Amino acid sequence: MNNNILGLHHITAIAGNAQQNLDFYTKVLGQRLVKKTVNFDDPGTYHFYFGNETGTPGTILTFFPWQNIGKGKNGTGMATEISYTVPAGSLEFWKARFKQFNVPYEETIERFGDKVLRFSDPDGLQLSFVETPAADNRLPWETADIKKDAATKGFHSTTLTLKNIDATAKVLTDLLGYTLQAQEGNRYRFAVDTVENANIIDLLATPDGDRGHNAAGTNHHVAFRVANDDIQMALREKIVAAGHHITPKIDRDYFYSLYFREPGGVLFEIATDNPGFTVDEPLNELGTGLRLPKQYEPHRKEIEEVLPVLK
Repeated sequence: MNNNILGLHHITAIAGNAQQNLDFYTKVLGQRLVKKTVNFDDPGTYHFYFGNETGTPGTILTFFPWQNIGKGKNGTGMATEISYTVPAGSLEFWKARFKQFNVPYEETIERFGDKVLRFSDPDGLQLSFVETPAADNRLPWETADIKKDAATKGFHSTTLTLKNIDATAKVLTDLLGYTLQAQEGNRYRFAVDTVENANIIDLLATPDGDRGHNAAGTNHHVAFRVANDDIQMALREKIVAAGHHITPKIDRDYFYSLYFREPGGVLFEIATDNPGFTVDEPLNELGTGLRLPKQYEPHRKEIEEVLPVLK
């Protein structure tokens, strides 16, 4: 069973303004809008999916842009940093681009032998670009301004900030197949060897840290990848047997999902590769139209009237 998690599937965060969010990730970071749909539980709110050309698992960052939600606060019990792999030598390109677009960023640091450039999106979501010697053959989405020698490859890792890492580490190792790779100070690096990329979770032990507050600029949940729903449901049994409360399988149109909150407070999801993002749009048209979950299609007119108008 421990060989079945294939690293990260997607990460979901919260934004405050839909247009600002869309512009930053497509125009500044140069990612593809893979899917434009709505929140399953709140159809008056968009759900954006940003990633590479096909929306490959391990490249997808999704957002619920709740208008006027207010600003959240990073803290314990949540994922506090999302890291992307970028090509070697590209960090200077990104620094210049961040200056051009007034994106706040920090000086480059070294983390586990990699060069890391930390920055924030317009809502204050903590992101970083990582130059690593590890091979990454994922094909990036290129734009007129951002070519493959600088474009993001997909996720490198995510960081979970916790008061105590022990119980969370046990979930990662005993249930999800991760192993402890290295430690730097209070940062512990875990990885799976089933995939070469998007396979790292860092746990940051912060015993005196304040609890985080979920709103704009914070992460909502972290989704782990499995190949299909048969593997997913077998893993569900293992999670239940370990004493965790987990949802039934939920059809999210583009993948099937299970959700459970790990002991440190972070919401985890187990998501399948199937059926993928071309189930309701051809590859060359991904993200161009508003796609609605089938239960909301009869209410399309009312939903479109409520959603913010996008340019």
